[in-house]
Amino acid sequence: MTDAWSGRASAYRDSPTHASDADLDVVVEMCNPHGGVKVLDVATGGGHVARRLREEGAEVVTADPAPGMQADVVCSAEDLPFADGSFDVVVTRIAPHHFSDIGKAIGEMARISNRVVVVEDTQYTSEEVEAAEKLRDPTHVRNYSAEEWHELLESASLEIERVETFTKTHDLDAWLARTECTGEDARRVRELLAPHTSEDGATWQDTKLILKARKSQK
Repeated sequence: MTDAWSGRASAYRDSPTHASDADLDVVVEMCNPHGGVKVLDVATGGGHVARRLREEGAEVVTADPAPGMQADVVCSAEDLPFADGSFDVVVTRIAPHHFSDIGKAIGEMARISNRVVVVEDTQYTSEEVEAAEKLRDPTHVRNYSAEEWHELLESASLEIERVETFTKTHDLDAWLARTECTGEDARRVRELLAPHTSEDGATWQDTKLILKARKSQK
């Protein structure tokens, strides 16, 4: 996974659906960035969340398992090398569907935070979409439903404060190109995604789920 993602670094830094859109604005808002706030950006990827938070004055440390993403710390979400409560906010955006052990990763994020955890990821739609995601990108593990996300966060002693959903539209050619999915695999992905694709086949849509949860005081 690490080598694959290092090779994709530029593509994800330049990806419009990662670099902007209303969902990114909400993630930043939920983090409440300002001077004196310490934030850990887990699986930072192209660094879009970190950039926005730093612009608002927050002190941000980035972490990612792929050296090519040029994070401050190279590590997996399941093994964060920081002391308990090291950060006011821990955030991850459009990455958890790649985590090999989602429960362990959320537990680590909760352990590191002393205040808030913010998560954005693609919401589970169907097994057909899961098959398309996996075929397009073998590092894909699984998308999760809203109910599963509530259970994951609550199991990590986090209390959910706010939930938002956003529909995102993806240029299908560009989406496939980011992971170099071509030929028969690309044809099959298009077939599986047909119910979610525009009439001309140029774009497809998915739903992003954003959750803000606070460390339980119980």
